[in-house]
Amino acid sequence: MYAIVRSGGRQHKVAVGDIVEVDKIPTAQVGDTVELSTLLVVDGDAVTSDPWVLDGIKVQAEIVDHHKGAKIDILRYKNKTGYRRRQGHRQQYTAIKVTGIPAAAK
Repeated sequence: MYAIVRSGGRQHKVAVGDIVEVDKIPTAQVGDTVELSTLLVVDGDAVTSDPWVLDGIKVQAEIVDHHKGAKIDILRYKNKTGYRRRQGHRQQYTAIKVTGIPAAAK
């Protein structure tokens, strides 16, 4: 059984026990539980994509860690003008462990 969930404007395929890296959830502390909205649930051969049924299904997950991603270097350069700019960025992530996916009501 797995589900497609939405978090931070992105979609993730999750199953029970998976640890997924999502954009930082600033209000949650390590050990808290969060609910993720579901876009699709696959249970064996049964696929549930009806939005009316999926409204009641929320994937349960536990916050494992907050951390930063790899450094990204942003370089800007224009030829023959002496223009150079260097900038770096490290995205903040939250690691969550999926603890439960409720079955769709039939």
